[in-house]
Amino acid sequence: MNYSNRIDQAVNQLHDEGRYRVFQDICRKNQSFPKAVWTDADGVEKDITVWCGNDYLGMGQHPAVIDAMHDAIENAGAGSGGTRNISGNTVYHKALESELADLHAKDAALVFTSAYNANEATLSALPKLFPGLVIFSDALNHASMIEGIRHGNCEKHIFRHNDVDHLRELLAQHPKDAPKLIAFESVYSMDGDFAPIEQICDLANEFNALTYIDEVHAVGMYGATGAGVLELQGLQDRVDIVNGTLAKAYGVMGGYIAADANMVDAIRSYAPGFIFTTSLPPAIAAGAQASVAHLKLDTQLRAKHQAVASELKDRFRALGLPLDDHGSHIVPVHVGNPQMCKMISDRLLSDFGIYVQPINFPTVPRGTERLRFTPSPVHDQKMINDLVDAMDQLWAHCELNRSEIAC
Repeated sequence: MNYSNRIDQAVNQLHDEGRYRVFQDICRKNQSFPKAVWTDADGVEKDITVWCGNDYLGMGQHPAVIDAMHDAIENAGAGSGGTRNISGNTVYHKALESELADLHAKDAALVFTSAYNANEATLSALPKLFPGLVIFSDALNHASMIEGIRHGNCEKHIFRHNDVDHLRELLAQHPKDAPKLIAFESVYSMDGDFAPIEQICDLANEFNALTYIDEVHAVGMYGATGAGVLELQGLQDRVDIVNGTLAKAYGVMGGYIAADANMVDAIRSYAPGFIFTTSLPPAIAAGAQASVAHLKLDTQLRAKHQAVASELKDRFRALGLPLDDHGSHIVPVHVGNPQMCKMISDRLLSDFGIYVQPINFPTVPRGTERLRFTPSPVHDQKMINDLVDAMDQLWAHCELNRSEIAC
């Protein structure tokens, strides 16, 4: 085999399908988010506004977070020193886990290097703890959940997205005393829709199943203290394992699970993805802990976030753009063609200084390509006006109608 030719073929296929992913060189400006500097292919720098960041609340520049990180790096240096089992179990990690357990009203929490790592490690370890485990997974679950379930090498069933009737059918095919787990998300990030959590929990009780929820796009942003949709709906005591991230609303890095103490201890002891991974640097853990603590109290920031998201959806809707609105903070505008989606993204950046990456297959199904906007409290009125005007111009220029591509 000619390996180089095969690699060229694989990459060229992505180019031909309009799915080749281009990294844009940007430098975010501290204390000026969502402003950033973009360096184009010719090395020219240009001021831009970021509309696709996951730092949903701008906490990556909050003084409480920055100060905590500075203090930790002065006290403990740059790295953690190793895995948690050997030399990387610092006081900063313990404080962060205590903060997270309190946030989710659970006995304990366990911090990982990312929410992807937390999902993959936990879901792959659970079949070791419960021999014969059957996992029921929502069809639109995140890739990290899918990978974790695959690596668990257990029986699995996929239920149609948010379809509790289909989930019931699948659960009913297994003995009630068989170990079972239902894995789903609270907010699905590509469409911005919510799971029917209470109905899923009712089925879990009826069929004696554990529940595992991914709240990565909800923690910090929903509920009285930012614990997520579970807190918002008063369901924190009904889900067994919560997965969350520190890299989105909390503005730093890392992921975690929260559950009862025995469950957390078992995952800590059985998950290779935790056991053999160097822990987060102390400064990251300290910054995350400060962010979680701050957002437990800052209800105004969450309210402003929702207000900006609502305004942007209203403005897009007034233009007649094909917008999904499920009541969350996610604002997806459907284009339906990968080449056109990338072209609009490129034009927004080069012509208007607006940065939003195209979302193409395999992140979303073919034919549902979109621009996914993530408004935040730090997007001001001028930024909103500029974005709406740019989208209006580009939509007209490309002769896109409300349901399909016309050019």
